[in-house]
Amino acid sequence: MASVSIRALDKWFGDFHAIPALDLDIEDGSFVALVGPSGCGKSTTLRMIAGLETPTAGRLMIGGRDVTDLPPRERGVAMVFQSYALYPHMTVRENLTFGLRVAGVGTAERARQALEAARLLEIEPYLDRRPAQLSGGQRQRVAIGRALVRKPDAFLFDEPLSNLDAQLRNAMRIELKKLHQRLGATIVFVTHDQVEAMTMADRIVLMRKGVIEQAGTPLDLFERPANGFVAGFIGAPAMRFFAGVAEAGPGGGTAIRLDGGETLPMGDAAAAPEPGRRVRVGIRPEDVVPRGHGLPPQRGFAFTAPVLLSEPLGNETLLIAPFGGGEVTSRMYRPKPVRVGDVLEFAVDLDRLHLFDEASELALPRP
Repeated sequence: MASVSIRALDKWFGDFHAIPALDLDIEDGSFVALVGPSGCGKSTTLRMIAGLETPTAGRLMIGGRDVTDLPPRERGVAMVFQSYALYPHMTVRENLTFGLRVAGVGTAERARQALEAARLLEIEPYLDRRPAQLSGGQRQRVAIGRALVRKPDAFLFDEPLSNLDAQLRNAMRIELKKLHQRLGATIVFVTHDQVEAMTMADRIVLMRKGVIEQAGTPLDLFERPANGFVAGFIGAPAMRFFAGVAEAGPGGGTAIRLDGGETLPMGDAAAAPEPGRRVRVGIRPEDVVPRGHGLPPQRGFAFTAPVLLSEPLGNETLLIAPFGGGEVTSRMYRPKPVRVGDVLEFAVDLDRLHLFDEASELALPRP
């Protein structure tokens, strides 16, 4: 396997600047997810790594080798597409071995490698079937197997699970993670689904408008988002934001007075924003605890509110209630039936607040 290094990679489509001077290092053997909303440039970046798009400027290295001007077949990468891109008239065996046959690999070796990949991906019983006779998950395994037999330096996945139903998508996430652990392969995985990125990747690269907003481990982006965009994108359900202003707190220290009227005392005064500064307070659902349903926070801000919406999910229930001039989401563990209009007591964990400068959206030190 090999590392991937991108230096000042630039891409224009006519007068549209899709990727402005991108720098990124992907370590050998790592599983990196490029994630972000539609149009953020993640697929364009992947296609430039694959050689399917030509950079306007910049350099691309794979395994220490400059591949910027090389055609796709000479880059040592294999790509798995969202549409699977299988040959419908060929059997699974023929799909797996087609690239090897074009490369001049002998018949016996082609058969051996196809069987090895089929066993690894548990598609051996389907070797003589055609793609139309397979389920979506089986077709995806064949597409992965076709990439696998090439023994590439890096695997490139372009939203490969998007066409699968929810249950199969969850199963394939587990299989891809197991495959990575067995092979130690370098994987670059593009997705718009932050859950896919969080559950599979060693490192997440979150993009917006062709720019990397933050790169790090899933826990880094969840616990220490660099700005409001990252905080709102990572986490399900999404973080809720509330506008407010820092002011002197009762009894000393600093507090955040929300525009809705609530005043949230800060913990560490040294980490609190200076009085008068406009901020946005981010609160995740798991940090709003309904009384009696979850571990109460050590430092909590208690409020009582009617339930506006109840979403039972089996092992938990999501509750939406008015707070801070807007609405807050609360995650209820060990749920009980809750009706719209029921008045409950909630506690906001003050030690888990996320603060952002209102003007720049940049994260401020945690309280």
